[in-house]
Amino acid sequence: MDVKAIRQQFPILQQEVNGHPLVYLDSSATSQKPASVIDAVNNYYREDNSNVHRGVHTLGTRATEKYEGAREKVRRFINAKSTAEIIFTRGTTTAINTVASSYGQANLEPGDEVVITQMEHHSNIIPWQQVVKKTGATLKYIPLQDDGTVSMEDVKKTVTSNTKIVAITHVSNVLGTINPITDIAKVAHDQGAVLLVDGAQGAPHMQVDVQKMDCDFYAFSGHKMCGPTGIGVLYGKKELLEKMEPVEFGGEMIDFVNLYDSTWKELPWKFEGGTPIIAGAIGLGAAIDFLNEVGMDNILEHEHKLADYAMKQMRTIDGISIFGPEERAALVTFNLDDVHPHDTATALDAEGIAVRAGHHCAQPLMRWLDVTATARASFYLYNTEEDVDRLVDGLLKTKEFFGNVF
Repeated sequence: MDVKAIRQQFPILQQEVNGHPLVYLDSSATSQKPASVIDAVNNYYREDNSNVHRGVHTLGTRATEKYEGAREKVRRFINAKSTAEIIFTRGTTTAINTVASSYGQANLEPGDEVVITQMEHHSNIIPWQQVVKKTGATLKYIPLQDDGTVSMEDVKKTVTSNTKIVAITHVSNVLGTINPITDIAKVAHDQGAVLLVDGAQGAPHMQVDVQKMDCDFYAFSGHKMCGPTGIGVLYGKKELLEKMEPVEFGGEMIDFVNLYDSTWKELPWKFEGGTPIIAGAIGLGAAIDFLNEVGMDNILEHEHKLADYAMKQMRTIDGISIFGPEERAALVTFNLDDVHPHDTATALDAEGIAVRAGHHCAQPLMRWLDVTATARASFYLYNTEEDVDRLVDGLLKTKEFFGNVF
């Protein structure tokens, strides 16, 4: 992997911030976009702008071909059986809410269980809190090990014959924990439950094979994998999606509309009410082309090396706490002793280094860690060991500054 050549394809990385070359370490929040993705979106608006599916004119045909072509790219990217299983959404949050509102409300009743973990993003907690309130089901949590992982023994103890849905993140956005999805799927299915995977931090960084995982639903966002904001994907097994009712109603998703009743289009369009996110889908297709050209295995290998290097270098700093397991995805969540994470992030920004600070939409996990907030450096295919060195140098300056202040 020629990271230097890859970086040249990202216009935003060529700038200075506060007088320093930009070091962008916030890809878990959103990734940067290569020129090919920016061009794909611009070209759609410049040359092909039209609504899809309805028109028979040339622009409508071209737009539809690119939109549905992007769906096929997604299908191949995650190895789904059919494009009927690929639903375009606004993002991971919308995808999870669709499953909770449609599948959850139709299939849960008092005495049933939904099982999740404390490492979940709020987008994979709140929808289940709401659906169990409406249905009378119970929300249960798989306990975490001391290092922020889950043990299969605890999974087997928590998932019971009363469990109807297991919803778990592929990769924790705070701890970097990579969960054993295939093993969890087997436990869930053995108990008659379905498995939803929050893939927001998984799909951008590693090869995803939904058939091999045997997950029932997989949700992810385009903007975390070099694509535009406002576009995401819900994968669902066809036999489940066919039984589910849509959650948004209007144009595009209908078959016949009568005065007092209506029928829906076939999959996947029955879940895509209204004018779809056409430019976003086309941009996501271009992002998939870009990632495939680099190679997902190459990206994963590069990021593992970078995460290992970052952990090693950051541990040379006195008074730093690092959260999460040794084996992790490409992010490091940490705190400097006696320095608030927001102050750390502000000081690093003065050096041109972008990190995230706060609760990372994971307040239950913050309470489990016994902290109010943390700082997080997250890496992607365009980051280098030099970026890590800049981070470490910035943290040493931050520590020195606040040490002198107090």
